Amino acid sequence: MAAIWTLTGRIVSGVGQAAFFTRLDWVQEQCEAKLGFRPYPGTLNIESDQESEALLAAIMDAEAIVLEPPDPQFCVGRVLPAHIGGIEAALIIPEERVNVHGSRVFEIMAPVGIKDALHLDDGDRVEVVVRAPRDDDARGSAV
Repeated sequence: MAAIWTLTGRIVSGVGQAAFFTRLDWVQEQCEAKLGFRPYPGTLNIESDQESEALLAAIMDAEAIVLEPPDPQFCVGRVLPAHIGGIEAALIIPEERVNVHGSRVFEIMAPVGIKDALHLDDGDRVEVVVRAPRDDDARGSAV
């Protein structure tokens, strides 16, 4: 049985860089193949509650689904399947060298704009359920 974690936190504004990443053809195609959806441009940024901080650190080191860039100028993407408010999503695990948010903020991508779909604003508290890739997950390799 795959590990399942529940993270809680509040929505915060991002730096506006995720829309570029989530629009890349290779990201779109690999997310569809490995996660079952094409991501909406951008991500939802969540600052973890103090209670979730240690759990988030452990999740960042977990085995994850890998998004392989076709060009070495891009970093490898790592993601974990997730759900937020009934929406299928993915937690993004950034390489340390490209993490612009620090250790308490995590990013979620989904096939829809989560804020609009769930009528959320900055400051609202949310819960995200994240799962480790299953051994029988046929949608992508885990590393």
